[in-house]
Amino acid sequence: MATKKPFTKLRCQDCKEINYFTHKTKQVADTKLEMKKFCNTCRKHTVHKEMKK
Repeated sequence: MATKKPFTKLRCQDCKEINYFTHKTKQVADTKLEMKKFCNTCRKHTVHKEMKK
C-alpha cells in the first residue's frame, strides 16, 4: 500500500501568515521550499518559505 506524503506549510515572509499547503517531491525532499506566491493578507506577491514541522 502506498503511503501519503505529509503536507508542507508555506508561510509569507512579510506578514508571517500560513497561506498554502503542498507536498514535496523526492527530488527536493532535503531542501526547504521557497516560492513567490500571492498573499491574501498582504494583497501582493511575496516570498513564501517552508515552515518547520
